[in-house]
Amino acid sequence: MMTETVNLQDDIREKIALIVSGLRNLRDEGRFDEPNLDGTAGDYVSFDSWEWPQGVGLYGIAQLWKQTGDADARALLEDWYDTQFSRGLPTMNVNTTAPMLALSILWSETRDPKWEPAMRDWAQKLLTDAPRTAGGGFQHDVSDKINEGELWDDTLFMLALFLASYGQASGQSELVDEAAYQFLVHTHYLAERETGLWFHGWTFDGNHNFARARWARGNSWISAGVLDLFDLAELDPATKRFLSWIVTSQLETLLSYQCESGAWRTLVDDETSYEEISATAAIGYALLKAHRLGLGDARWRDGGIKALKAVLANIDKDGVVQQVSYGTRMGHDLQFYRDIPIQPTGYGQSMALLCLVEALNHGPE
Repeated sequence: MMTETVNLQDDIREKIALIVSGLRNLRDEGRFDEPNLDGTAGDYVSFDSWEWPQGVGLYGIAQLWKQTGDADARALLEDWYDTQFSRGLPTMNVNTTAPMLALSILWSETRDPKWEPAMRDWAQKLLTDAPRTAGGGFQHDVSDKINEGELWDDTLFMLALFLASYGQASGQSELVDEAAYQFLVHTHYLAERETGLWFHGWTFDGNHNFARARWARGNSWISAGVLDLFDLAELDPATKRFLSWIVTSQLETLLSYQCESGAWRTLVDDETSYEEISATAAIGYALLKAHRLGLGDARWRDGGIKALKAVLANIDKDGVVQQVSYGTRMGHDLQFYRDIPIQPTGYGQSMALLCLVEALNHGPE
């Protein structure tokens, strides 16, 4: 057993380096035509673009650097942001906020003054200008679509974590408070009381949860996002206690739906939907991290290791994470989710990276 564990740790370290290489080499090959509202071409695949998949990818790199001290990871972040800033930043929306999260982590550690003005302006514009729904939730507007009156679980990872991280690092408690409120209001509309699972979205136009899809990656945004919120900012005790229960309830149910392979299906509770690795990686990450933080028992660690092995089995020789579902809009029926194509992406790389880096805490050095 000890030899098996040591070998697993060696495999993890090797695959971490491969994943970073795979992320950097992602290219948009024209498979998807998704023009932005301003007429520019949308690029949700290649690493060299300021959008949400790349933002999540950068977050994985930032966590790798922060937790292991990997100097190459820091250099990659700095080079990426230097290039993007030289080109000019895009229009602000929920999804273009995602790259700001890794930048806030970089700045919180280095305090390089060239990064802070952009984050300060972006955060203030979010508070004052970003469209809101009833109840004050951020409306999930993105680069190619206005989603009037809609709340999506994705918003918390793409936007609220940045407000929490930058707010904590800059001493702006109002930003942390806003992030915490977003988690609370989204919980009210998206969390299913009976199971603890989350629906993909809510609309105030008819007051319903669309297809009531218990979408795996959406659930993984929450399980990983809540636990990372605890790391990124200091919350008041009542809010932290509440969100701890929310993620505990969710992870207990998710554990009961884990497939024999260690993966989760793209619709958690639908055996006709395919197994999906980005969600598997982030749920595995959450199970391992929650166990380390004392929120779950040994079953959680076992489930996390099982998910880890499923992720490792889906990393190819070039470090590209396979069996990742492409960016998923709001579905109005469950078949929509079953039909989402498979496509390597920055978030697939990043979620795998988060899982692997966390797994280093669960075995011998």
